[in-house]
Amino acid sequence: MDATTVLLVDDEKEFVDTLAERISIRSLSPQVAYSGEQALEMIVDTVPDVMVLDLKMPGMGGTDVLARVKAAYPEVGVIILTGHGDSKDQVLVEGLGASGYFQKPVDIDRLVDKIRVLG
Repeated sequence: MDATTVLLVDDEKEFVDTLAERISIRSLSPQVAYSGEQALEMIVDTVPDVMVLDLKMPGMGGTDVLARVKAAYPEVGVIILTGHGDSKDQVLVEGLGASGYFQKPVDIDRLVDKIRVLG
């Protein structure tokens, strides 16, 4: 059993809940946050091995969350998963420390492989 803990952060509740189900079937342990603010509150108590983070969210967006997480918890692997990003966004988030960048819809096996490499 893989003990990698994964925090999924996305404001699209149905999408992220489905993603959590699909990841848990693959022996990973997902937690879910529906906003950047909620994600930052959650990691104070439990620091995940990997965070899968949406780029565009109301309130605190993915780049802000990424910058704060990498500053406080540099060991956390952060994967950006977005439906709205482009190559400029990819360069930006990689510069902030993201370890992966995927467009929605994502191939679940590619995402899980990346999570396992980082976890």
